[in-house]
Amino acid sequence: MKIGIVACGAIVRELIAIAKRQGWDFELTAVPAQLHNRPERIAPAVATRLDEWAARFDLILVGYADCGTGGALDALLQGYTHVVRIPGPHCYEFYGGEAFDRHTEAHFGSFYLTDFLARHFEGLVWKGLGLDRYPQLRDLYFGNYTHLLYLRQSPDQDEQARAQAAARKLGLQYQEIDTGLDVLEERLVALVQGWQPEGEDHDRS
Repeated sequence: MKIGIVACGAIVRELIAIAKRQGWDFELTAVPAQLHNRPERIAPAVATRLDEWAARFDLILVGYADCGTGGALDALLQGYTHVVRIPGPHCYEFYGGEAFDRHTEAHFGSFYLTDFLARHFEGLVWKGLGLDRYPQLRDLYFGNYTHLLYLRQSPDQDEQARAQAAARKLGLQYQEIDTGLDVLEERLVALVQGWQPEGEDHDRS
């Protein structure tokens, strides 16, 4: 089975690692991670990739959760017979699983960083929100947060120092957990193993 992966740029490295470990025959294309600052643009960007790829693959995995699209991504994917996305509200949840749920229950006002977001905090968060130019907006954006939780996917890509620096910059209490990729991999494998083609025509309806 030929698998296409249309992925948020923030999780490309992890998806490639999982696909290679599973031995899938796959190709991947990325959508810019910066769109998380403008989630209304995510579904149109994914649609562009899907329209380019629709006839080339048996199955297309969309490397997004809902990610703030308010259901727009799911509404888009209903127009395709062979496209599925990772279940979940956002990548923090499908990285962290039960550990994420426990932390959120204990500390509702938390800001989350993955390996990717910790590595690119300055560009995607600090500059992306304009805080480099208007630092007084920090408390407006983050005044209701109390904690920063760093979700570490890989010890080889440890971004603890950057995550701690981000917590200090935002004035938040720092915590971290090791998530690995198990939860994400389980969901992806379930999608691939559970997918059943509805027919030979894989074009958008």
